[in-house]
Amino acid sequence: MNDRRSPHRATEPAPRSRSGTAGRHHLRTGTEPVRAQSALRLRLLLSAVFLPLFLAGAAYFGQWAAGTGTGDSPGRGMLVVIAVVCAALALLAAADLLVVIRRLRSERGTPVPH
Repeated sequence: MNDRRSPHRATEPAPRSRSGTAGRHHLRTGTEPVRAQSALRLRLLLSAVFLPLFLAGAAYFGQWAAGTGTGDSPGRGMLVVIAVVCAALALLAAADLLVVIRRLRSERGTPVPH
């Protein structure tokens, strides 16, 4: 079976350099970057927006859990779990914010404090 776009090419798929389940692995053409780079400005924006939201959520659910009595719905345990998840996501957003700021400074050539 010939490929209509380029009949001189072989119709066999490109060999895989490593196994993967999602999509096909094509050979490098030389135009794509060797190391993928993320959108640092978008990560900065998302981290800056969600860090205070997750902190507020952790404080809100923590206060709600503290004021919950026995037999209330939702229970204290569930509210504590939600508060802990919000706090963990806030820590993750803060760490990502620090990494993004460091990478942006290193790209600009600004000395990064240690």
